[in-house]
Amino acid sequence: MVAKTYKNNKLDFESKEISKMHINKSLVIAGLIGTVLFLGACDETGNNTEKLSNEPVESNEEELNSEVTEESSESDQISNDGFTVEDLKSSIFNSSDILSLVNKNYSLEDDYVPDDLVTLDVPTVLENPEINQLRKEAAKALKEMINSAEEENIILYARSGYRSYQTQVQLFNNYVANNGEEAANKFSARPGESEHQTGLSIDVTSESVDYQLTESFGETAEGIWIQEQAHNFGFIIRYPKGKEEITGYQYEPWHLRYLGDEMATDVFERGLTYEEFLVERGIDIEI
Repeated sequence: MVAKTYKNNKLDFESKEISKMHINKSLVIAGLIGTVLFLGACDETGNNTEKLSNEPVESNEEELNSEVTEESSESDQISNDGFTVEDLKSSIFNSSDILSLVNKNYSLEDDYVPDDLVTLDVPTVLENPEINQLRKEAAKALKEMINSAEEENIILYARSGYRSYQTQVQLFNNYVANNGEEAANKFSARPGESEHQTGLSIDVTSESVDYQLTESFGETAEGIWIQEQAHNFGFIIRYPKGKEEITGYQYEPWHLRYLGDEMATDVFERGLTYEEFLVERGIDIEI
């Protein structure tokens, strides 16, 4: 408004003076000074306006980004391992999926048998051909892990891999007969609730513990190497110490579950059980 009034006055003044052809030096000087001051004020105001106009734009952009994040559905959010919530939901409840969830609350069908079982190409302890098998992807990863460990003078053996539903029936019943059902439930899975039936779990051991499955394995050089390195090959220690109430099983430093490199690393870095990890990711499951 000031600029417009000044401009009109200036034009009127110049028109009158030009027509009269009488220029008053003092008015000219005053006019020039006023013009200079006005232009300076316009420049300063323009700069200030530009700065102020930038600030709301940045603020609005932040608010917009925040709104987009809040409005994005959980199913569209992708984690470091590349899985959305919907991906995980469809995977963990699919018996044949690498990420299949199997525990006391989520069991496999009694007739489920993986269709890609292969014989292990690593040092084994027992001669039973059934338990010396894993699904192809897990078997390959196990071989890579055991070979890598050997390069560091860590010698590992596979003791028990895939177990069929029928084998688990016999095994669990024997444990119940010898130890009672309550005790058996703490260290052995009921038929259908065993991860071994997935063909994705393997019990490993070493000469340092006489090739047995014992908690002391976790304190050996082999057990410590497994704790620190297994995730790099796609495996997690499925039943870690202090998580018995969550997993339903006692600490088993020898029991490894294959999840694939990215997922296993994600679970490992969070220091969670598989169940806790899934809940953290927004999956509604019983624990």
